[in-house]
Amino acid sequence: MPKSIPTLPEQGYLPRHLGAVLKAALADTPVVCLLGPRQCGKSTLARQCEPQRHYLSLDDSALRDLAIADPQGFVDELPEQVAIDEVQRAPELTLAIKRSVDARRKPGRFLLTGSANLLQLPRLADSLAGRMECLWLHPFTEAEIRRTPGKFLEKLLAGDLGPKIRASGTPKPSELPGLLVAGGYPESIQRDPERADRWRRNYLRSVVERDIGDIAKIKDASDLSRLLALLETRTAQLLNLSALSKALGHSRATIDRYLALLERLFLVRQLPAWHSNRSKRLVKTPKLHFVDSGLAATLGELEAGSWLRERPRFGHLLESFVLQQLISMADCLPRPPRFFHYRDRDQTEVDIVIESGQKIWGVEIKAAASVNRGDARGLLKLAGIAGEAFQAGIVLYDGEATLPLVRETGILAVPISRLWEP
Repeated sequence: MPKSIPTLPEQGYLPRHLGAVLKAALADTPVVCLLGPRQCGKSTLARQCEPQRHYLSLDDSALRDLAIADPQGFVDELPEQVAIDEVQRAPELTLAIKRSVDARRKPGRFLLTGSANLLQLPRLADSLAGRMECLWLHPFTEAEIRRTPGKFLEKLLAGDLGPKIRASGTPKPSELPGLLVAGGYPESIQRDPERADRWRRNYLRSVVERDIGDIAKIKDASDLSRLLALLETRTAQLLNLSALSKALGHSRATIDRYLALLERLFLVRQLPAWHSNRSKRLVKTPKLHFVDSGLAATLGELEAGSWLRERPRFGHLLESFVLQQLISMADCLPRPPRFFHYRDRDQTEVDIVIESGQKIWGVEIKAAASVNRGDARGLLKLAGIAGEAFQAGIVLYDGEATLPLVRETGILAVPISRLWEP
């Protein structure tokens, strides 16, 4: 079923939860860099926070040519407080910005945005070390779309989810299919399903054909398009480089490089494996996730109406969707937790393991409208391994009541909808 198109408020934008974090960073840091996928709303958020700031975009070829030809002269002529969009298109600027900041170290001088992860581009990250704070903006969470606080992760970590039994009534059709297919890109969520699908196809084409060239030299962009199509069939599954290498006819090293490029452009992410021995995590197999479920659905030609007959594929998509919601929430916290997955030799799994300090939480995700004790098998295994570090486990499901699932360990069954409920 199609997702309802949100109505924008009178000011023409939906507030972002990261806004308060961005304002705080600009108040005490000389250079703040807002990173995230192209078209996820970085420029809009920057203007929301400081509409009086002077804005430049390096998508403008004339400005970009000036910045590349004479970076120091370009920076010296800038106003006291400036925002520069798509800074990865002129990496030469970073050394000039460093010199300017060292000469006049004042909070909030430079607000940069980037559609590639600058921390994985050594020239940019090293130049501004100690002078720059990076923030990550994601596609809209469902809580942002519905204009609710988005405090689910905070409540989970605080142990404040508590059982909540709702009055029973006529079961409602699941809204998950529409949410998963729509994803969270601003342009996508305001269109009807057919137009949104067309937008996402054009978006993927643009990123692969244009944005890759800003951060790497690729002989044939079609290789990346083929890899993305293959990865869609493997979202929320263990990353198998050998299988991808064989399917595409490239070496493992080449596939590994291509994956790194797709990660830099915020299309996919690798979720590392959790192990009680920290050193062993480095050699365990990660899971591959699409950052935006809508892009994955478009690549896989999934429609909301195929929810019942394509349930396994939607189940994987749901796992990536939930991970994205939680990571977006985490990036708004003062001390963001880390995210992993768990899988042992017996193939006992936990979809998401959250670690903060010496504490562990487990999250299992089910597309079903009912849940039973057997769905907590992986969480019970994780609790046994983590010992006293284990704080809580939840099974997210497509139901309506928050209920104790395994009382002796505090494992709860929690509706997925609580990710965005007030």
